[in-house]
Amino acid sequence: MPSPQSLPEPVGDAGVAKLALRDQLLTARRRRPLAEVGQDARAIADHLLAAPEVRRAATVACYVSVGTEPGTTALLDRLTSSGKRVILPVLLPGNDLDWAVYHGETSLAPAGRGLLEPMSARLGADAVATADVVLVPGLAVSPTGQRLGRGGGSYDRALARVPLGTFTCVLLYADETGVAVPTEPHDQPVTAAVTPHGILRF
Repeated sequence: MPSPQSLPEPVGDAGVAKLALRDQLLTARRRRPLAEVGQDARAIADHLLAAPEVRRAATVACYVSVGTEPGTTALLDRLTSSGKRVILPVLLPGNDLDWAVYHGETSLAPAGRGLLEPMSARLGADAVATADVVLVPGLAVSPTGQRLGRGGGSYDRALARVPLGTFTCVLLYADETGVAVPTEPHDQPVTAAVTPHGILRF
């Protein structure tokens, strides 16, 4: 019998509503001009690097953005150049996440699903719990911090391992905040969202 962690997301009423909302949000993202995506990525990096939680952090868990997601390339390099230890996810079979240290753009290698992953030694799935700041991808966030992901449950599992009180922040575009996000029992909220306009705390 498969473990609960390897099961796909159930498609009940909330699951169906999530699928429809994801489709709408992904369509809007695909229409964003690349110049705007780059400009927004720089603004998001500026806001995060100015945040007291990030300035105090020794270790930051982040990710490598793909396509028209809010970009993290400049953010990753600015975090490491400011002396932070940055850990990035490595997708495991069953959609759980391992973690490894980021050592610059040349330390990344292509992985499945168009992702880039670090080639350094694996730290284990619980390594995310050692981060002072956890930055996660998403498609939308509700006014109370409920995050909509892509449906694999990877980041809900990771966020469930993070100690209470940790600064957990989803990177979004401004029109992806304040959305009525359908929720299910396994969904993990975040404590903040950052957009090109600034940081929202929940």
